[in-house]
Amino acid sequence: MSDMNDEQILAALETSGALKTGHFVLTSGRHSDRYVQCARILEDPQLTIRLAETTVHRLPAGTKVDLVAAPAVGALLFGFAVAHALGVNFIFSEREQGMMVLRRSFEVPEGASVLVVEDVVTTGGSVKELIGLVETAGANVVGVTSLIDRGGDKAFDAPFWPLLRLQVESWEPDGCGLCADGVPIYSPGSRRLTR
Repeated sequence: MSDMNDEQILAALETSGALKTGHFVLTSGRHSDRYVQCARILEDPQLTIRLAETTVHRLPAGTKVDLVAAPAVGALLFGFAVAHALGVNFIFSEREQGMMVLRRSFEVPEGASVLVVEDVVTTGGSVKELIGLVETAGANVVGVTSLIDRGGDKAFDAPFWPLLRLQVESWEPDGCGLCADGVPIYSPGSRRLTR
């Protein structure tokens, strides 16, 4: 199976209904008129595997990965698929009382080379928290990858290799024109499960 190019990835996002327009609160708390609901593209196991294989093939040559780690909930399926493509184990972090933690007896081996996988990155706050957990365990984050990079400044310093970059504008809530116009807002992110 051949790798996917950017046009094919974008077409898959559009065909699956993963790209949405409206008024959204992002996981970062910022507002946007576009939202990427990666769960829609991840409904297709064969496509998910193909995207993961493309991601792995795009990693810089010589990148050594011993373990893949992803923040729950959105990155679970993609993180698992990337780990499968690499032939390594997969763990995930979860929120407990608002803090990112490793549960379920997951351990990060000291000295391990860890690839952090996310579905969509805007600011990368969840990624930064997961990197902190990995580094506290004495392991090394070799880099971060994601299905989508929404653009903008990132909260983490690790090398970042997104599969697709989308320049999607977002605003702080107090500077959101959609709020000022009274456009109904939706909160589809995993930290904001209400509409």
